[in-house]
Amino acid sequence: MNFRLTTSTALAALALAAGPALADMESAKAFLDSEIGDLSTLSRADQEAEMQWFVDAAKPMAGMEIKVVSETIDTHSYESKVLAPAFTAITGIKITHDLIGEGDVVEKLQTQMQSGENIYDAYINDSDLIGTHWRYQQARNLTDWMAGEGADVTNPNLDLQDFIGLSFTTGPDGKVYQLPDQQFANLYWFRYDWFNDDKNKADFKAKYGYDLGVPVNWSAYEDIAEFFTGRDLSHLGVEGEVFGNMDYGKKDPSLGWRYTDAWMSMAGMGDKGEPNGLPVDEWGIRVNDNSQPVGSCVARGGATNGPAAVYAVTKAIEWLQKYSPPAAQGMTFSEAGPIPAQGNVAQQMFWYTAFTAATVKPDLPVMNEDGTPKWRMAPSPHGVYWSEGTKIGYQDAGSWTLMKSTPVDRAKAAWLYAQFITSKTVDVKKSHVGLTFIRESTIQHDSFTERADKLGGLVEFYRSPARVQWSPTGTNVPDYPKLAQLWWQNIGDAMSGAKTPQEALDSLCADQEKVLSRLERAGVQGEFGPKLNDEMDPEHWLSQPGSPKAKLANEDEEPVTVAYDELIKSWQ
Repeated sequence: MNFRLTTSTALAALALAAGPALADMESAKAFLDSEIGDLSTLSRADQEAEMQWFVDAAKPMAGMEIKVVSETIDTHSYESKVLAPAFTAITGIKITHDLIGEGDVVEKLQTQMQSGENIYDAYINDSDLIGTHWRYQQARNLTDWMAGEGADVTNPNLDLQDFIGLSFTTGPDGKVYQLPDQQFANLYWFRYDWFNDDKNKADFKAKYGYDLGVPVNWSAYEDIAEFFTGRDLSHLGVEGEVFGNMDYGKKDPSLGWRYTDAWMSMAGMGDKGEPNGLPVDEWGIRVNDNSQPVGSCVARGGATNGPAAVYAVTKAIEWLQKYSPPAAQGMTFSEAGPIPAQGNVAQQMFWYTAFTAATVKPDLPVMNEDGTPKWRMAPSPHGVYWSEGTKIGYQDAGSWTLMKSTPVDRAKAAWLYAQFITSKTVDVKKSHVGLTFIRESTIQHDSFTERADKLGGLVEFYRSPARVQWSPTGTNVPDYPKLAQLWWQNIGDAMSGAKTPQEALDSLCADQEKVLSRLERAGVQGEFGPKLNDEMDPEHWLSQPGSPKAKLANEDEEPVTVAYDELIKSWQ
């Protein structure tokens, strides 16, 4: 199988000649021959039927020039470089698919919301904005769009129920606001070969009194981090200093994602509930029975500055300083991502599966000669405040969003492109390139059964029922662009030592409540906008069941590990 990112010579030539004159089935057949082959859940006849639908639906829009945007990851690079030119060749609609930073995508979207100016005809933006889109009603809800204005350009073979992340893009009103385009989870990453080495196992058991394995809780993770940091692994051919943890700490927007992307819920800060805790979510924001945000600080029933959140930030800083490469403290998300693949890191609790494609390249020190990885991924361990039923991790769901400020004809053309690059015809091939699954049918495709042993547990995870416990930011967050920027600024103060974790989180929750208060006064989000609780003695809330949770007398629980191979069996 060929999972290349770059397009074939035939497709490149097709793209160069693309234009309305080539918008026909010959172009589609050339694309299927050169790029898709048998990497599709559809037969060749059904692929051609789906492509014929795109050819016919696009005829009224041939010659239009459309601009869309997404963040820069492998999946979107493939879409921009390969699928966009192919779509242009097949339909005659010229697509410019811009790739920019995730923070820049949010900024452009926010500017379009505030100004009403049509900056992009469609956005692939995280479903983390579902609470924003549902409350502001500035994004077209796709349920009504597909039944109304967009009915004539909605693929009859779209099969919405095949999308595994649809619950993430559905508002409390039951309407779908975004169409998933790519998904990846944050999981635990570890050196399977080091953990199975007899000397390492014996030495660990002698020192800590239990078996070296996948850590179930943070106490075990900490022991393993301590054990491997500075350890001599020359008997395994490892040169250079070894570290037991990898993370990042630079005061940068990506530092905020590292925390809003469910670090607090992994510690156990939020309430129980799927896909997000209710009434208190993984940001520590509390909502009432009407889905109105009522507070972030403990004094209003929130948990952003509660004991579990302080514990979460304290542990992250401690492990970053004690067990990580010194340079990690000055790194961003994108800079830190490739480090484990360089071969000197034992484990990483907060590792995005979006890095899988870059971590399975054959010449890396973390790969075996037979193409299998020396590493594996597993569920992240949870903190001492966590209990069964509480969210355990984050799943990114970059999803297509059509703003109401985009003219109907342009939205229709962009919607065609969105459906093309998420279609059953192309999704298996796209998933092999980027490894960011969105369709159940793709995950179950035979080609991924064949490739599973080369991907370190990714296929097993996405085929398991466990995947539903990993979810994006939920609907408690009423304005993601405004609130997200508060996180990295405040937590950055804790990371740098300018403030204690408690001081930084007190400041963060107060800043969040200022935004919630402004939204409440402005009334721009209608009956579902914020309605802040009166402040009370924090003990009132801490003494009640659920979140916010009172400080535990002992935050060091009994460490627990599990054998990776037994864990995989439980998934199956």
